[in-house]
Amino acid sequence: MPVFTDMLGRSVSLEQPVKRVISLVPSQTEFLYHIGMADRIVGQTVFCVHPADRFKQAVKVGGTKKVKFELIDELQPDLIICNKEENSIEIVETLSARYPVWVSDVRNTDDACNMMSMLGDILQAGAETEALLSGIRKSFSAAKLYHRHPCVYLIWRNPFMAAGSDTFISHMLNKAGFVNLIQDKRYPELSIEALQAINPPLLLLSSEPYPFAEKHVAEMQKLLPHSKIMIADGEMFSWYGSRLLNSQTYFNELQRQLHKTKR
Repeated sequence: MPVFTDMLGRSVSLEQPVKRVISLVPSQTEFLYHIGMADRIVGQTVFCVHPADRFKQAVKVGGTKKVKFELIDELQPDLIICNKEENSIEIVETLSARYPVWVSDVRNTDDACNMMSMLGDILQAGAETEALLSGIRKSFSAAKLYHRHPCVYLIWRNPFMAAGSDTFISHMLNKAGFVNLIQDKRYPELSIEALQAINPPLLLLSSEPYPFAEKHVAEMQKLLPHSKIMIADGEMFSWYGSRLLNSQTYFNELQRQLHKTKR
């Protein structure tokens, strides 16, 4: 039985070929569909909403933080795909006692590409995966050079939470031409007073995990009258699978909108 190493250095023994996969990571689920694994995906989370045309009929095994262990047992997967940040240690340990569980740990685009390459090898879809990775690398290598805008990127409301310096989001902010003003680790809570003290030139309100919308722009503008406030597509900043193929195009458009409003 072949043994593969996941991104935490864990050894995972797998029968080949892998025929029944459960993914508990939305961005990685989308990647699996992209490389042609639709007939092997037997379960996914309620947050695995892409591709949209596959979501309705897909078997949902719970969320990223709480799964239906009984349903997973019924599905009898050959492989379960998890992520260090998105899934709890308890979920990984409980499932690992019963099934092969491969865990990713993604902090930047290099990690993301490595993750996809490793899963492509496990699923014997190397050619499809390499074609995708080639497109992603080409997209980022052709990135435009921007004036770098200092910003704060909020992911949550009540309490306000921001993306810290060691997150994948912060890495993507850099790719998009922004400078993250939050140097704390992970996702620190920020009081209104703290936000006002920072007084960011730009405040980005993510569309996920909290669904910030235009009504929140007006709300925040009252608190930060001197800041430019925009909604950011959270999937483009935090999904580290095949969606990376479209990230740079979105970043270009976001920068275009920002420059347009400054004229």
